[in-house]
Amino acid sequence: MSLQLNVHKTFWPLKAPFRITGHVFTSSGAIVVELVDDGHVGQGEGLGAYYLDENPDLLLDQVEAVRADIERGVTLDELQELLPAGGARNAVDCALWDLNAKRQGQSVWRMTGIDPNPVRTVFTIGIQETAAEMAENAARAKGYPVLKVKLDGVQPVERMTAIREARPDATLVIDANQGFTFDQLKEVVEPLAKLGVAMIEQPLPRGGDEELEGYQSPIPLCADESCLHRGDLPEVLKRYDMVNIKLDKTGGLTEALALAKEAKEAGKQLMVGNMVGTSLSMAPAYVIAQLCDFVDLDGPLALKSDYARRMCYAGAVVSSPETDFWGCAA
Repeated sequence: MSLQLNVHKTFWPLKAPFRITGHVFTSSGAIVVELVDDGHVGQGEGLGAYYLDENPDLLLDQVEAVRADIERGVTLDELQELLPAGGARNAVDCALWDLNAKRQGQSVWRMTGIDPNPVRTVFTIGIQETAAEMAENAARAKGYPVLKVKLDGVQPVERMTAIREARPDATLVIDANQGFTFDQLKEVVEPLAKLGVAMIEQPLPRGGDEELEGYQSPIPLCADESCLHRGDLPEVLKRYDMVNIKLDKTGGLTEALALAKEAKEAGKQLMVGNMVGTSLSMAPAYVIAQLCDFVDLDGPLALKSDYARRMCYAGAVVSSPETDFWGCAA
């Protein structure tokens, strides 16, 4: 068995600059992998993690470095050893899942034994200069019952108070993107709990969150940057209540499924997230979404455009497209 590998870079402009702790994004850069075999084509998209210095050029080079191994007919199991966890392996892994579905004439849903059901995504509110601006953005997102608010260490309570006043109906979760100190977390967590915040994602830096061991937070804490894959799970289990699974961190759907299984067996809640990719990234993440307590698949909503064949978004509700798309039998 042999495959034809095609890989290229893509860039998707955002509707507006998107600011999180320490970074402002204006476009989404990715690689797209196509695996061709006997008329069947499998596709996968990988963006990687900016905080690991992954970018399209690096991801492209990583895939090209193992081109011969891939084209000899790599399996999903072999791929886990061939490439490290990250965006490059994600693109190849998801392309291989898609190709296998088309080869076998059955959907990814049949292959995984997971039933597809519409899910409700959060809508992300990026950091703005003032609390009032963030509150205005929250008010405009009235069609989204769950808001994920990006915060750094600047006036987190004031910003969340303004957002709560603008959206008394919404479920609010926070993503600090490593932007708090432990002292600040302890200072703000009680006021945030009184505002009804349902979860705080990655309050402390990766590698600097050991102080969370033994800490009893009144708000559930979720690991994002601190949990890339199963190798991080032993430490995460001692520090966090929830795990945010992103395929660009795990290196694809294969590891994401394994991470979800082990985290759930350990009693942790799950969230699925994204790196602001297109529907080609959201489709395999939608499989993981079926297992999660919180779903963050709003990446395409931040982009100026998406693929013609895409995931279906009806307000906050995300579902698979009716037409042939990723993971569907040909």
